[in-house]
Amino acid sequence: MPPSGGARIAVAVVSFNTRDLLRECLASLAGDPLGEVWVVDNASTDGSAEMVRAEFPSVQLLALEENVGFGAAVNLVAQRTSTAFVAPANADVAVRPGALRALLDAAERSPGAGILAPRLELASGETQHSVYAFPTLPFTLAFNVGLAKRFGDRLCLEGHWNAEVERDVDWALGAFLVVRREAWDAAGGFDAQQWMYAEDLDLGWRVARAGYATHYVPSARVLHHASAATTQAWGDERTLRWLRSTYSWLLRRRGLARTRATALINVLGAYARARDPYFRMWGGLHRRAGFAPRSELRRHM
Repeated sequence: MPPSGGARIAVAVVSFNTRDLLRECLASLAGDPLGEVWVVDNASTDGSAEMVRAEFPSVQLLALEENVGFGAAVNLVAQRTSTAFVAPANADVAVRPGALRALLDAAERSPGAGILAPRLELASGETQHSVYAFPTLPFTLAFNVGLAKRFGDRLCLEGHWNAEVERDVDWALGAFLVVRREAWDAAGGFDAQQWMYAEDLDLGWRVARAGYATHYVPSARVLHHASAATTQAWGDERTLRWLRSTYSWLLRRRGLARTRATALINVLGAYARARDPYFRMWGGLHRRAGFAPRSELRRHM
């Protein structure tokens, strides 16, 4: 489908039972000529699809009969559009005025950037930590022995990086991204096997291997009501599911030996600081996730 008007970005908003947040998201995108807005509703039961039809008739709606996950939903929009950029988006974001333009300007300044990542802001006004290093063995070891803090800004470690600096990063949270179409096609879009969680890590990894960078643009601001749909779906199990999905990604992309070695380093690093209940909790989570049976990890792909 050719882009509507002067739209350069196909914004693919994926929704699941977050009707009121979806309304806020769509309102934030309304009237911006740079965006051609789509909603893929993953079989919500809260009237989300009906709200879109009634209140946002210009939005393209795909109302699915089953929940296909985040990545597969975005792929449906990418297949149906021809814009220069594709923007995966959670329904729990609100795009600040000028953010799309700032991301496109950054894309022009940085032709090697395949993914443009905005600054994510929490409802409190704080900047959400949203950019990360790839979970390689050298990084995991350096982090757990404390060496990574020396390079915290370079590695974008939480609490040790400057969120004001525009830069290339390894990967960024997928709450809202703008992906250059050439990079999207080179990477093959989202891998539908990564059903929920770590799909952004996987996309960043494959985009990097296709020769493109992920570029963080702090001047582009996006409000993020973090984890609205996933907290509703999984509650207190959300963090464990996220970790298991990350280890399942490691298993698929890096093999069993690296997966277990990464888990062992993370467990030992956390338990070495086990006097602090926080680290004791994380040690237990890494043990349960990283040493789960291979068959169980594969179910999280």
